[in-house]
Amino acid sequence: MRAAAILGLGCSAKDLKPFQADGGVEWRMGMPGAGDADVILLFGGDGTIHRHLGQLVKLEVPVLVVPAGSGNDFASSLGLRRVRDSLAAWRKFCGSLTNVRDVDLGIISAVPGLGEVRSIQGPRYFCCVAGVGFDGEVARRANRLPRWLRGNGGYMIAVAPTIFTYDPVPTKVLTKEDNAAATDGWKVRSDQPTLIAAFANTPLYGGGMKVAPRAKMDDGLLDVCIVGAVRPLRLLRLFPTVYSGNHLKVREVEYFPASRLRVETEDPMDVYADGEFVCRTPIEVSVRRGALKVIVPA
Repeated sequence: MRAAAILGLGCSAKDLKPFQADGGVEWRMGMPGAGDADVILLFGGDGTIHRHLGQLVKLEVPVLVVPAGSGNDFASSLGLRRVRDSLAAWRKFCGSLTNVRDVDLGIISAVPGLGEVRSIQGPRYFCCVAGVGFDGEVARRANRLPRWLRGNGGYMIAVAPTIFTYDPVPTKVLTKEDNAAATDGWKVRSDQPTLIAAFANTPLYGGGMKVAPRAKMDDGLLDVCIVGAVRPLRLLRLFPTVYSGNHLKVREVEYFPASRLRVETEDPMDVYADGEFVCRTPIEVSVRRGALKVIVPA
């Protein structure tokens, strides 16, 4: 069996050694070319996974995520909460090749001809959650923190000042059925001053927050969580409920599944996914079902 190891920021060959006990595995470092590997081990967090998703989808080989980043929500959603969980999954895979699962990925695309678009080149995959609004501002602030601090509550550190400085922005979220005609079928689902519009493939983001507690990674849908205008002091009191999923009971929160969405804002706004900047609104968000093969716990 041929395996490739991708080492994210802060990782080294030392982290790979526990996975190299099987002498029957031929190893190479870095992203392989087509046909050069039968499996890929990726050491890092959500941001590292995000940056490699396009190539991983093309290669169509199983990927084992080893949680070693400042945010590991994708790995946690797969049941790989610690390095030892990934090591156990790897040993099972080497012995039977059976613990592989196909999971969905979200896709962000620019909307041409609809206002100012500062876009990526082509669609961008995301594995966890994409968002517009408050979440993007928190991610921007958190990314400025030292890496060790980001991995130890950095998201929450960035939340506190953002709560008192961020104003809800007029935001329109439209949905569309997959079988609708290309030029019509869009329906306005939300049109209001919005604090957060999040589009979730996994239940977790931001270091363990259950922004989308009902999200499944293999149902061909994204779970959409929209938070309307909430006063700062009330938001400060309500924010801890995101860790339990109880924020869905708040009257300003709208929650629903969708396979295709369009997001428009009064002025172009930053779009973040998996904690990384992607582009600016307007955007379309969709799902590619079964886009990625992942190795999971036995």
